Amino acid sequence: MTINSDVDIPLAIEKLGLSKNEYKLSSSAPPHNIVEWTGSDSKPSDDQINTAWTNWKAQDKYKGDREASYPSWKEQLDQLYWDKKNGTNKWVEAIDKVKSDNPKP
Repeated sequence: MTINSDVDIPLAIEKLGLSKNEYKLSSSAPPHNIVEWTGSDSKPSDDQINTAWTNWKAQDKYKGDREASYPSWKEQLDQLYWDKKNGTNKWVEAIDKVKSDNPKP
């Protein structure tokens, strides 16, 4: 197995909790490989790196989808004001919908 060409290896290593180790990457064009690994932790496999990257991308996607779906701050504050004034719960309902439409992976 090789590391996929779109993987940000330093970020994947960080997400694996292995960033305290030192490593060198191949200088050739992607896909890069780890050519040297120094540290107390075992060098991660290509599969571990690919999986960490895929998981991070899924996490990043859901956050972006949620952010794009939330009403603007101005709209949310207006909803909160009118909810307080009218005894309604429209703001909570709107936020719940965004969260249910874009669940955490």
